[in-house]
Amino acid sequence: MTQSSVSNGVLLIKGGRVFELAGDVDAPSIADILIIDGEIAAVGTGLDGKIRASALPEIGGRKVDEVIDASDKLVIPGFVNAHYHSHDVLLKGCFETIPLELWLMSALPPNYPKRSAAEIRARTLVGAIECLRGGITTVQDLATLYPFDEEHLDTVLQAYEDIGIRCVFALQIADIPGVKLVPFWNEVVPERERALLTGATEPLKGIDLPTLTRDIVRSRQGRHQRVTWALGPSSPGSCSEDLLTKLSDLSRSDDLPIYTHIYESKAMTLSARHHHARDGGSLVNYLKRLGLLSPRLTLAHSIWMAPAEMEALASEGVNVVLNPVSNLKTRGGVAPIPAFMSNRVNLGLGCDNCSCSDAQNMFQAMKMFTSLAGLYDQRPGPPTAADAIHAATVGGARTAGLEGRIGAIRPGMAADLSILDLSDPAFVPLNSAARQLVFSECGRSVETVIVDGRVVVRDRKIMTIDERSLREEVAELMKALREDLRAVMARNQRLLPYHGCPSADLLRQRRYQPLHRRLRLIRTSTTEHRGVSNRRSRRKLGRLSRLRPRPTGDIVARAARASTCQDRC
Repeated sequence: MTQSSVSNGVLLIKGGRVFELAGDVDAPSIADILIIDGEIAAVGTGLDGKIRASALPEIGGRKVDEVIDASDKLVIPGFVNAHYHSHDVLLKGCFETIPLELWLMSALPPNYPKRSAAEIRARTLVGAIECLRGGITTVQDLATLYPFDEEHLDTVLQAYEDIGIRCVFALQIADIPGVKLVPFWNEVVPERERALLTGATEPLKGIDLPTLTRDIVRSRQGRHQRVTWALGPSSPGSCSEDLLTKLSDLSRSDDLPIYTHIYESKAMTLSARHHHARDGGSLVNYLKRLGLLSPRLTLAHSIWMAPAEMEALASEGVNVVLNPVSNLKTRGGVAPIPAFMSNRVNLGLGCDNCSCSDAQNMFQAMKMFTSLAGLYDQRPGPPTAADAIHAATVGGARTAGLEGRIGAIRPGMAADLSILDLSDPAFVPLNSAARQLVFSECGRSVETVIVDGRVVVRDRKIMTIDERSLREEVAELMKALREDLRAVMARNQRLLPYHGCPSADLLRQRRYQPLHRRLRLIRTSTTEHRGVSNRRSRRKLGRLSRLRPRPTGDIVARAARASTCQDRC
């Protein structure tokens, strides 16, 4: 195994352009960075000379263990991948663009036999390698381990420790079956086939989930140097009030972040509008009633968020993590980015699953973030490239309660950073570091990555594990996984006539047009993010939550005759 430099030492980075959001984002100043025992001790010019002259008190007379020449390099804070799942890393490239509900049944753990510990370790390492080589130094892994096995949990945590990346880990849990999460599945899918319908995770039989989660977190807190903990209810719709309330209490007592999914597709949003009439058809109101809205809560996706809901998130300090690449591939939609920004909601960025974004690449996410906002407002204005970098660093750090610890290059913060080669064509000529990071760079120029003061990528190579051996191991593991994938896809062929599009079929009927129209009105109103009437938004939500669909038998017959759902959606 290749060894990297250790974090308990003194590292000096000389003469790089140090990117600082509060400084000149177009032409960052040239400076040195002194790192001592994993922490940034000083940032400034001429630190090398001051050290030789014993004129730098921060070093305390210690010897510099390593000097990295960053001339003609750009030094940036490590990216925070604030929404990621390690459980399907080995399925990248397996699926075309398909609707979210079909993807859930194709890629996620409840659809597959229990995996081996070797496969779980390998997939965790491969995902972490891709993150690191793209300048991502922190991942929030909302991992599904189904069926649950403590050995598998410890395998994931040890893999993160070995590779050297920082991880905010949450076990994804739910206690409501996936078949209940998508509108009309119960009406259109024959009873004999319903057991095949799954969500992101499924209930664990005979296990008290709040107790399991509490015991896992408390027994492992602090065991791994770069792993911190969070709670992971899969979504408000897949978790009972009792489970969410108990997780809220645990979050409050142990100061733990909570990550969950919300409004990821139109179908999921429609389901929420119907099933939560008590809360005005709003999952945000539902979470508020249960006491979850706080700066500890982060909502992933949030595509179909109404203006009144955004206002509530802002007032409670709730975070939102946007995943623009995966949302496009799963046809979920585009989040109302300008409206979130005008409401001053803290935004992070995520790269999501490897099987639905297919790349752990924050450069892609930042470019999409800035560009897709134009679908809502074509006028010049935010988000800027600097806004995207903020979301990819500081915004993501804030979701984990780590703002002030990661996300910037300042004395006292953890030494999580990347060094990029400015001779790469993406930066020639250097007109604006921020804009070229977001619009030109693809990850090719990332040369060195440091996490917690430890060099984990040097000359574009991982220093902590043997990548060749890992690739050979993955090749062997894929033989079994591909067989299981073929079985899953064959099963899904039987479900295609019923899957995804029955909701659309129902909405196309005259009697359901008010549902479809009003859901679109909620979405349209988010484009009016300047001066939008939240009272009007609340009225729309209330009317929608009172509408009740009454599916008829002909829908089942029509769905059964269909050959595919993808062509009609």
